[in-house]
Amino acid sequence: QAAVLPSGHAALDAQLPGGGWPCQALTEVLQAQAGLAEWRLLLPALARLVQCGGPVLLIGAPWRPQLKPLSREGLPEDRLVCIDVHTPLERLWATEQALKAGCLSAVLAWLPQVRADALRRLQACAAQHAGPVFIFRPEHAGQGASPAPLRLHLGLGPCPHPLQVRLLKRRGPLHEQAIVLPHWPAGLAALLPAPALPASPPGLSKVDHHVALDRTAAQFGI
Repeated sequence: QAAVLPSGHAALDAQLPGGGWPCQALTEVLQAQAGLAEWRLLLPALARLVQCGGPVLLIGAPWRPQLKPLSREGLPEDRLVCIDVHTPLERLWATEQALKAGCLSAVLAWLPQVRADALRRLQACAAQHAGPVFIFRPEHAGQGASPAPLRLHLGLGPCPHPLQVRLLKRRGPLHEQAIVLPHWPAGLAALLPAPALPASPPGLSKVDHHVALDRTAAQFGI
């Protein structure tokens, strides 16, 4: 059985086969929007991996991460490698090369237009890769099949926006209920409103609360 990397979220590890993110296999993350809370989901595990000496490779990230907030969460900037790619072919080629490098690393690749046959090839490469591999795709990709052994949908709940993870595919029985992860970076947690949102003052809708919080979150690079 392949090794796993604890996710850092107890409720999620309780449902992941082996108790963590799989190594030597693809983990496919579906989202409504690229760049939506990936760091909040993965930072605890990535911080653990870099402590073992492995770098984190970002391939085709939707925007460059904010290095200081990531460093405060345990991901130093000298362990982060951003690979700029633009076309679907460049994204696929760079991801394959990262998996064939033969070193311990975490690979995060945004592949919005990857085909099923290319995913099968990536899964074959990932089987020889020592670390975890995360492939980010739009949520409509969930309508098709995937060779990834672990497939999940990542979204946000109501304000103050806890993570909501739905396991779409895993080894073992299905888990239909969303897993709620109230996890925020330390610098942002102190700025969050109370769990029970107060009544909106005149002229301020609930949407306005969301915009204000999203703007604050953007300042922390999450």
